[in-house]
Formats: sequence, structure tokens, C-alpha cells
Amino acid sequence: MQQGAMDRLLAIMARLRDPDGGCPWDLEQDFASIAPYTIEEAYEVADAIARGDHQHLKEELGDLLLQVVFHAQIASERNLFTFEDVATGISDKMFRRHPHVFGDATIETAEAQTQNWETIKAAERKDKQQSGILADVPTALPALMRAQKLQSRAARVGFDWPDTRGVIAKIREELAEVEEAIEQGDQPHIAEELGDLLFSVTNLARFVDADAESVLRDGNTKFTRRFEAMEAMLAAQEKDIRKLSLEALEALWNTAKESERNKA
Repeated sequence: MQQGAMDRLLAIMARLRDPDGGCPWDLEQDFASIAPYTIEEAYEVADAIARGDHQHLKEELGDLLLQVVFHAQIASERNLFTFEDVATGISDKMFRRHPHVFGDATIETAEAQTQNWETIKAAERKDKQQSGILADVPTALPALMRAQKLQSRAARVGFDWPDTRGVIAKIREELAEVEEAIEQGDQPHIAEELGDLLFSVTNLARFVDADAESVLRDGNTKFTRRFEAMEAMLAAQEKDIRKLSLEALEALWNTAKESERNKA
């Protein structure tokens, strides 16, 4: 990005936040009120990437950049830090975490870089007096994403299954405990065991190098696509989905699946 374009964006945000003639909505915002928009824009970036829509990706990256500028402007007004501090901080971090690029270290593979990255991050946590391996995994992450990050951190220090058999056995164990809790009718226990089951399934995704959040998002997309195909078939037959039996709906679902496979 040309420096002039970045300067222009910073100036626009400063003007929007100017008490003398700025935007009333922008002036009312703070870190907490803007945070949900920041998360939403990050997801919209991911969505554009998943759809291969590069024009939309450009637009969404701009929206995400605006969020960074917005937070930095609020911080600057409170004398906390500036956008320049943010940019300098991430530049220093990238420089520090890539000694094989900007220094004399030699790292031959992506796996070795991942190990080195964790070593550097551990030193950074120590400097911040965050001694625990899991200390800086953000609690605000989506639950699936945070579960996978927690598991990855633990695995890097050897707390992991030797192969997928252990992971799958753990899933079966947790499923049995869910079934037992359901039979007992103990709602708090059911919820607890479901959490353990979801955590274990997420661990399987990590173990086979799949991103749990992306996998579930794809599963959501597949379900939506097939359900909408069912609705289209019923609309063509002028039938109301609410009046069909479960058996009829199951047959429609299988038809939608088969039609999808034939098109593949």
C-alpha cells in the first residue's frame, strides 16, 4: 500500500472521531462496542477466501483494516498507543520470530519453523510473565478454534496421542458417557459430557491436519445446500415441508444427496 493511501485512511478516521463536526455514531464507539464488528469483518474475509471471490476479498480486507484503524484511533485519543505503535509492534514481532529470514539462523522446513516459532513465543510469554503453555490462547476465540489451539499447544510439549487410534477411542469413550448421562436424565452432566465429546472430535480434526472451524463451516454449507434442494423439490410439487412425515423428509434428503453426487 502506498503511504499516501494509509495516511488518507488514518486522516478519515481521525475526522470521523473529531468532536467538532465528526460522525455522531463513530464518536459514540469504544473498544468494546467495536469489537463485534472486528470479529464480523474477519469472518467476512474468511468467507470471501472460501468462495474464491477475490474482488470481494479486496473489499473485506479494507473493512478489516478500517477496524484496526478505528481501534488505534480510540487508543490514540486516550494516549494509550497509536497506529504507528501497532505497525511497529507487529513488524518487530515478525522480525524477531523469523531469525532464519532476517538473521543468521538456518531453518530448512515448515515443521522446524513451527517448533522454532513456539520456542520464541515461549520466551515472549516468559518476558510477559505468562509462564503457562496455554496462557495466551485468547478466551474470546470461537470455541472450536480455541479448542484446536489449546490442543496444538499441548501437543507441542508432548501431551498428545501417538496415533489416531487413541483419538478415536477417546471419542467413543466420550460418546458412551454422553449416552449414559442421557439415560440418567442429568442435564448438567449431559452438557458437560457433550463438551468433552466436541473437544475430542475437534482433537481428531487437529490430528489429521484439518481445521475444525473450517470443516464445520463446510459441513454447514453442505447441509444448507441439500436442505435448500429439498425445499426446491417440494416447491415444484407445491407441497408444504411442515406437513410431511419424517420418512418422507428422509427420502427427499437422500434424493438431494444422490442428485449432488451425480453432478460431481
